[in-house]
Amino acid sequence: MACIYFTAKANLDVHPAIGYIKAFAEAAMVGGLADWFAVTALFRHPLGLPIPHTAIIPTNKDRIGDTMALFLKDNFLTPTVVARRMRKVDVAAALGRFLADPDHGGAGRLRDGASKLLANLLESLDQNRLGGMAKSAVATRLRGLDVSPLLGQTLEAAMKEGRHLPLMGGLITRASEILASNDHLIREMVHERAGSVLRWTGLDENVANAIINGLNKLLFDMADDPDHPLRARADQALGDLAFDLQHDKEMQNKVGNWKNEIVDNPAMQHWIGGLWEQARAGLLKSARDPERVLAGKFGDMLRQLGGTLQDDPQLRHTINRFARRTIVGATASYGDGIVTLVSDTVRGWDAAKITDRIEQAVGRDLQYIRINGTLVGGLVGLILHAVDVWV
Repeated sequence: MACIYFTAKANLDVHPAIGYIKAFAEAAMVGGLADWFAVTALFRHPLGLPIPHTAIIPTNKDRIGDTMALFLKDNFLTPTVVARRMRKVDVAAALGRFLADPDHGGAGRLRDGASKLLANLLESLDQNRLGGMAKSAVATRLRGLDVSPLLGQTLEAAMKEGRHLPLMGGLITRASEILASNDHLIREMVHERAGSVLRWTGLDENVANAIINGLNKLLFDMADDPDHPLRARADQALGDLAFDLQHDKEMQNKVGNWKNEIVDNPAMQHWIGGLWEQARAGLLKSARDPERVLAGKFGDMLRQLGGTLQDDPQLRHTINRFARRTIVGATASYGDGIVTLVSDTVRGWDAAKITDRIEQAVGRDLQYIRINGTLVGGLVGLILHAVDVWV
């Protein structure tokens, strides 16, 4: 525009239209310089001169951050706005579509990415510390568990349904087998404790045979007769044990002490540690191969759940209402914290760096502002010149 202006000024006598060109170029220079100054003043001091009200963005960075935070709070992070927005979002249906067809619409990539993230997370954690925490949590849970009433209720229920009878029959049969394979111990015991007269006459052998035969007959009668008095006494003893386990504090304390001794046993601690290792190995295997998991019963269950979420409007309504209340509650509780985070983050930014980033983000539009200012200024100058000539 400067070149056009000086060229037109030097050739005003050539033609009357040259005056219009000169007026256009003169006003265009003013418009271009004005818009250059305005655009530059947003980001820095023009020509490096500390002119008041220039370098607006770096000078007012903190105030801009506070204004952005308030704008975000007033227009996005209020419970009313979030609730109104959430009414239009069908979270349950989206979840149902994802579960029913996890490979649709790129969800497969999302699932694979989540699986890799989970696997990397599990592998990056300190396994000794994590395993110790898991073992400690399980052991603490076992120590806090009152097993005595549970054992008593289980035993009482088993006796009411007669499920203890096969066990008692098996014990009687096992006792008969033990007696048959260890009768020599009874003979030796009788022989050692019998007097010399019995041993000399051989009566100790008769006594041992009588004892063995009597025990065999007793066990046979108990196995053959469900109403045998000893079996009835055994049932009564089991019933008393079930009652004591549920109501006797002394018995409960004994069982609790036995439980704690078992939990503190090194073998038990090793077994609990093995549980964590097995669980971790299973999680890693599933995370590394999500297709295998989704191909089994677990995958069928997830797909069935997805279909149910899509087909059951009542269930969708319940889940959406829960999601809406959860997000609205989080907004009400943490909205101010998010606003403070935004404000503090902007305050922590380097002024020069954020100014350069904003300028680069706006990009060519800044140059078009200068061009438009030049053209608009030129047109205004042309109109003014035409009015001056014609009037």
